[in-house]
Amino acid sequence: MSESGLNNNGDVPSILVKDSNGSSLVCFLEQLIPINGIDYALLTPVDTPVSLFRLVEGKDPELIEKVTSNEPILSVADVVLQEHDLTLIRSAVTLTVTGELDEPEPEDLEEDDLDDDSETYELLVGFRVEDQEYGLYIPLDPFFVVARIENGEANLVEGEEFDKVQPLIENELEGQDLSD
Repeated sequence: MSESGLNNNGDVPSILVKDSNGSSLVCFLEQLIPINGIDYALLTPVDTPVSLFRLVEGKDPELIEKVTSNEPILSVADVVLQEHDLTLIRSAVTLTVTGELDEPEPEDLEEDDLDDDSETYELLVGFRVEDQEYGLYIPLDPFFVVARIENGEANLVEGEEFDKVQPLIENELEGQDLSD
């Protein structure tokens, strides 16, 4: 079990990951993967990752991929989430939400799901900003983050480096016996 990042007492270690802009995200260490003498970490966010979608009636929801931390839409999302005792965090890699979330019931996932590039989402909250509807959705597929571990620090693997390392990590994971 030590390969999955679990300690003897069952606790999963957490790591602070920083991106190239200096933003950070606290993640659980799922697995360390050495490739060409460099340690890469496969991580999952401690807080719940969320995605922002623009909702237009009669059309598929549109994923908003780039959101600046001072975006007015996020200020409205902050207020809506606070009504549910949740907090929006502008993290590296993704927006995250902290607080007590109800686990989705499998039968409830049929109508409020979005299919976008084979990922499935569950609506967390919907809100309006200047006559435009938006929704914060929780991805139901696992959300993994890849970081390079150097001198005890975790740096987000981004851009071209990610494109080069991703297939190597996938090959490494496929080569391991995951039934342990």
